[in-house]
Amino acid sequence: MSVLLGRWRQYFGVVPLAVLAIGIGAVSAQSETVTINLDQAQILQLPDRVATIVIGNPLIADATLQSGGVLVVTGKGYGATNLQALDRAGRVLMSKTVQVLGAGTDDIVIVYKGVERETYSCASDCQRRITLGDSTAYFNSNLAESAARNGQAQATAPK
Repeated sequence: MSVLLGRWRQYFGVVPLAVLAIGIGAVSAQSETVTINLDQAQILQLPDRVATIVIGNPLIADATLQSGGVLVVTGKGYGATNLQALDRAGRVLMSKTVQVLGAGTDDIVIVYKGVERETYSCASDCQRRITLGDSTAYFNSNLAESAARNGQAQATAPK
């Protein structure tokens, strides 16, 4: 063992325990996969001392920091991205993969008309739904209708 330590110091000029300590610190950062359905949110508890949140691809997931170290992660698009929580020194305190999947509820109905696709939410009555992957005309029509409704609601909201 002492021969190995001597050679390590000869080549690298450092004590291997320092390298081991750095490795242990990196392993202590929490690493796992968080699975979220599209247009759904999941609550995560952040470790202490988090100063910065980084989302690899904000088109796939979005994160909003709440008080008390609570992070709300929302699925925005299909796929996987990463989420990093850093302290003020830039050390990674938490590292997670965020996997966003399609709708997982039983009330979603997808209608195919040849190559055209339309999605409906059918809890009791079927209503049009804005879903990634729907045909462009159907998607844009639903989006415009929803935006107009939201604009009207904001215009008439009490100040």
